[in-house]
Amino acid sequence: MHQRTTGWHTGRQKQINLRCTRCEARSSWLGFIREDMQGTLINSSLLLPQQLSLISKSRFHLGFCKNTQKKKSAIFSVNETMRDSSSSSVILAEKKQNEKEEKLWGGRFEESVTDTVEKFSESISYDKALYKQDIKQSKAHATMLAKQGLMTASDRDAILQGLDEIEKCIEGGEFVWRTDREDVHMNIEAALTDLIGEPAKKLHTARSRNDQVVTDLRLWCRDAIDKILLCIKRLQVALVNLAKVNEGLIVPGYTHLQRAQPVLLQHLLLSYVEQLERDAGRLADCRSRLNFCPLGACALAGTGLPIDRFMTSDALGFTAPMRNSIDAVSDRDFVLEFLSANSIVAIHLSRLGEEWVLWASEEFGFLTPSDAVSTGSSIMPQKKNPDPMELVRGKSARVVGDLVTLLVLCKGLPQAYNRDLQEDKEPLFDSVKTIIGMLEVSTEFAQNITFNHERIQRALPAGHLDATTVADYLVNKACCVLPNSWFSNIPFRTSHDIVGRSVALCVSKKCELQDLSLDELKSLSPIFEQDVYEYLGVENSVKKFRSYGSTGSECVRDQLGYWSNKLEIDR
Repeated sequence: MHQRTTGWHTGRQKQINLRCTRCEARSSWLGFIREDMQGTLINSSLLLPQQLSLISKSRFHLGFCKNTQKKKSAIFSVNETMRDSSSSSVILAEKKQNEKEEKLWGGRFEESVTDTVEKFSESISYDKALYKQDIKQSKAHATMLAKQGLMTASDRDAILQGLDEIEKCIEGGEFVWRTDREDVHMNIEAALTDLIGEPAKKLHTARSRNDQVVTDLRLWCRDAIDKILLCIKRLQVALVNLAKVNEGLIVPGYTHLQRAQPVLLQHLLLSYVEQLERDAGRLADCRSRLNFCPLGACALAGTGLPIDRFMTSDALGFTAPMRNSIDAVSDRDFVLEFLSANSIVAIHLSRLGEEWVLWASEEFGFLTPSDAVSTGSSIMPQKKNPDPMELVRGKSARVVGDLVTLLVLCKGLPQAYNRDLQEDKEPLFDSVKTIIGMLEVSTEFAQNITFNHERIQRALPAGHLDATTVADYLVNKACCVLPNSWFSNIPFRTSHDIVGRSVALCVSKKCELQDLSLDELKSLSPIFEQDVYEYLGVENSVKKFRSYGSTGSECVRDQLGYWSNKLEIDR
């Protein structure tokens, strides 16, 4: 029933009858029998364009029947006895999973690898994520080979069309990834050979998997950085918008987790925007440095064939080809730099998460997350937990761990390529997936919290937050107001001591600085005048900040305007 066939009428349209071997359902479609299909078993995930369009209109969809909903690798076989009739019987059969094919590199080997080695060595389970990049560079490579006379235009066209069909199958979820084909490169190349035959065997001319994989990786990193940069910008916008709706709100500023000075909440939120901007800058710098093309470096030494590396570099959007072929295939410093930048992003997000987790606690009570970004307890019915930001804090460990994994992986590797480098992808993919998730959930959390103004205002008087402002008052008074008096040269350290004694008096009296009488203040220093009360209290204290970048109202307004303009908010 599954014999090899010959003598088909090439180009002749016939009705092809299909039968699902699982449910016996039948269907049919019209198609052209092509000469390159003679005597072969055609993998159903690699159908020709007209087959794809026609069969998709029937009850059969690329290797599985709607009745069984089983996506199986399948083959079509033609009944030898019906090859000359107007209707050929085609049976949809499952491909035997235990069949092994000869490796594309197997010419010098007399026996195949063991199942244990094959299972241990495969990378297709994760590097199939590079399929878009692999197909993209293969198209550029084939186009260059044709231009350089290393393949014909017809071979190039067949390769390009075949790669398009394979990409459609992959994106449709019908492509069968085979472990015995090891990795994404050999899966796609072998599938292309199944589909178009001999022309596919020319695609690997002047190319090794060594330069192929690192080209894919640079293209993938470039795309990933672009996605992360977009996520960073979205979080920045969310933080700026959060600052805008909390204009004028003063919160305690902390050092050593102890109350330090009053600051505007807007100023605090914008500090995270600034950090994220530097994160974005590091990623953009990394993108610029990795955007050089290793394709054409081959295994390590380049090639004697007349290829044009500048052509493929331009076609793939790289700045230029890499100058040294050994360096091109052997180093992963661009991945290390990328994961380092991601780690710094993760640390910044972890700090934001820590602050918001603390502020959501009953002890602080400064912010309340909405129910949409909170979780409860399985045993304590009253609990409302800011779990997303706790996980942001926790997942930062994964991102840092991914960096450490790659650092240890690369340590001590000799030039040039080593198989160890196959292990660079899983920490890379995990780092990118995790950091994007952290950025997205932080953005969503920022859009779903409210700051408790009354609770914050009740908490502000404690801690003598205006003490430093009073020290500034003494320095300013002595130097600018009473320059010719005996205390005109009071240094800041002396004013610091005076205010420190003032705070000690407040502690003994259980009051705040603004509660001390002028006589009590004068007993500590005669420089105190009635105008000192214009500096006392958190509201007055914030008004006195005037240095560039400070928490003063005017300064913060300028900062807010800058970020609104840069991030194109309210345009």
